[in-house]
Amino acid sequence: MSALIEADGLTRILPETVPVTLVKDVSLSIDPGEFVAITGPSGSGKSSLLYLLGLLDLPTSGRLRVDGRNCGEMDEAARARLRLDKMGFVFQFHFLLPEFSARDNIAIPMRKLGRLTRGEINDRAEALLASLGLEDHVHKKPFQLSGGQRQRVAVARSLANDPALLLADEPTGSLDSKSSEQVFSILQALVREQGKTVLVVTHDMEMAGRMDRRIHLVDGMLADAEATD
Repeated sequence: MSALIEADGLTRILPETVPVTLVKDVSLSIDPGEFVAITGPSGSGKSSLLYLLGLLDLPTSGRLRVDGRNCGEMDEAARARLRLDKMGFVFQFHFLLPEFSARDNIAIPMRKLGRLTRGEINDRAEALLASLGLEDHVHKKPFQLSGGQRQRVAVARSLANDPALLLADEPTGSLDSKSSEQVFSILQALVREQGKTVLVVTHDMEMAGRMDRRIHLVDGMLADAEATD
């Protein structure tokens, strides 16, 4: 089985007056169907690494391949198309557009990709909401939803284009324990039942211990990458 993500010597340095190294010489591979945690202390480069792997930022040096494609050879349009087609993103704060309903927020990536008709887009958005227990909230706007419900809408939006890879940056960081468990269970089910690859930045070591393996960063460098029990 070919790796879905292959990183070789990824480094990201901010060119400030005093250069700041966010990620340093990280090499790793992630296979299809893995459930992987990225851990480390605050400021260790966890989110920076996630943004590099998700093509939201560019490395200063090193090589990245996603789904067998050399990302260093792509222009911004090609990287954007790969993100839209192959990746979904969930962040600590849901970033839903407040003026749009839950359904319309989920529809945005599908409209951007342009594969489906308007009716098919609405049907898929409603089906995703129903699959996450939100069938009664299709037309509600974010302010009418709880924090956990908003984050589930964000997960549904990340799945809109049926991506192979889901990248989540502290997806339960702003939630209470019950909502956190709901979101974790959804992510786990995406791996176990749908074969998605899910990569999660988290401070929650108990949560990380329930994933397939853990990639641990210290000062932007890979400290260890180990299987969890």
